[in-house]
Amino acid sequence: KCLIISPLNVAKTTWINELSSWSHVKSLKYSLLIGNEKQRLNAAQKEADIYIINQENVPWLFEKGFRKYGFIIVDESQGFKSHSSNRFKALKYFTSKYMLLLTGTPVPNGFMDWWSQIYLIDKGERLGKYITHYRNSYFSYDEYKRKYVCLYPKTILDKISDVVISMKAEDYLELPDRIDNYVPVEIDNKDIYDEFAKEYIVKINDAELSAINSGVLYSKLLQYCNGAVYSSKNDGSYTITHNNKIDYLKEFIQLYPDENILVAYKFNSDLERIQRAIPESVSLTRKNVIEVRDLWNSGKIKVLLCQCGTAKGLNLQYGGRIIVWFGLTPDLEHYQQFNARLHRQGQTKPVLIYHIVAKGCKDEE
Repeated sequence: KCLIISPLNVAKTTWINELSSWSHVKSLKYSLLIGNEKQRLNAAQKEADIYIINQENVPWLFEKGFRKYGFIIVDESQGFKSHSSNRFKALKYFTSKYMLLLTGTPVPNGFMDWWSQIYLIDKGERLGKYITHYRNSYFSYDEYKRKYVCLYPKTILDKISDVVISMKAEDYLELPDRIDNYVPVEIDNKDIYDEFAKEYIVKINDAELSAINSGVLYSKLLQYCNGAVYSSKNDGSYTITHNNKIDYLKEFIQLYPDENILVAYKFNSDLERIQRAIPESVSLTRKNVIEVRDLWNSGKIKVLLCQCGTAKGLNLQYGGRIIVWFGLTPDLEHYQQFNARLHRQGQTKPVLIYHIVAKGCKDEE
């Protein structure tokens, strides 16, 4: 029996599609463990060759006693990088003859992310049975930066080299060119932005914008770059600071009348404002992922809006070749994963990636 663990959207779409696309596996029976508890339990008890479940439900699978498999595949294994997460604590007690981890971003935050993933493979044989031993052996704590710094990266790589292989797409696949473009946009009220960045509090359009610490300020400055800053009341309300990015996006879409465009946004306020400005746009959600993916890949969606961290694993390369980053992200994993939705095997045209950058602001960082 084989257990495949992946993000929800990937479980519902990509793996099922791939199983039916290859002659050597399409005769295998699969069971999809998603839905409410009754549906998941029925699927787990069903006779099948392959069981597919989303990462969030691994603790539930453990509690129900379905822990023994011949082969376990963990897709997007960086989802198990946290040693304190319930999903990791559950999966480390599963047993299997083979364990395969797949990821395009194995260490998104540095070498500390390695420990739990390698533990799933060897139960602590290479990097130690406890995260504290790993931390004490290979890292030092930087008091100024308040984070652990890896002292011996080569030693770590040498220790895991017999169970890890790194495959770069350009070495194994013939991918089309990728062209990155950076579009600087002057934003209105830049003087107010600068004051906000310095003073943590400012007034605009009769509304007060404030941040209680540097972390909150960082997020709100990114919001300001996109054109709307959330209220401190946590009620979902926001103040519009400018429409410069919206205006550019509208002009950009008109420049490519024969192209379908995938737009990455970061905040829900971005989504609402883009939808008002571009009514024909369609947003991807957990509920409509299969329908929207199929419509996009058949060329029936002109503008597809996706939050930058939600499109993992989706094959969208057949519906278009242009990505526009409306809202930039500091998360490298989200950035790389999103761009790979179009720049991947099956894409036949050069991929154009446009970054709308608020000039002189956090966007540039």
